[in-house]
Amino acid sequence: MSTSARLLVVDDDPSIRSAVADYLSEHAYAVETAGGAREMDAWLARGAFDLVILDVMMPFEDGLSICRRLVETGPPILILSAMGTTADRVLGLELGAADYLPKPFEPRELLARVRAVLRRDSDGGPRRSMVVCGWRFDRESRSATDPHGRAVRLTAQEWALLTIFLDRPRRLFDRGQIMDLLHGENAGPFDRAIDLAVSRLRRKLPGVGERIETLRGEGYRFNPATDG
Repeated sequence: MSTSARLLVVDDDPSIRSAVADYLSEHAYAVETAGGAREMDAWLARGAFDLVILDVMMPFEDGLSICRRLVETGPPILILSAMGTTADRVLGLELGAADYLPKPFEPRELLARVRAVLRRDSDGGPRRSMVVCGWRFDRESRSATDPHGRAVRLTAQEWALLTIFLDRPRRLFDRGQIMDLLHGENAGPFDRAIDLAVSRLRRKLPGVGERIETLRGEGYRFNPATDG
């Protein structure tokens, strides 16, 4: 696997930030650093990253709050934290982090974790799972689980419609475009079919469904949460 991936290290401790960046740079990764959420957001706005390595205990906005934001539309996240209890690790993973490594850690283990996360995403396709508004969506099993851990059944058409929105956040689709994505050349007159399908998603997925916005006369747009 190529090691040309672009990484962003976010930690308010300059010594840790520098040490992690230097070590990963020695292994041919392109590494940038940020001292907190604001600086991180500025880097993300300027270009794509393959992985964010994120501290938890930071002022202004902590790493868990950042994780809630980035997990929906951002790159995968590897959490590094002095908060290393089982409960802390479980919480970080439940919020959508790809991995969680307690501090202090061996640099070689960090490198192995980075490689493992990048390897899981190396096919260039969409993530196997996503967490949105507390809901977890798993592409492989086509399962939807609510914030309380309860499974909600979606039909094949509902799942296909949901992934259109999840994969293309903030993009406006008219009904014809949605029908083309769902059915390709076999798409017929949409009539009310798309409106009804969106209504079913809103009913089945409270919290997520409300973020599918209706723009009168134009179509639909999914506006992901920016909690924190």
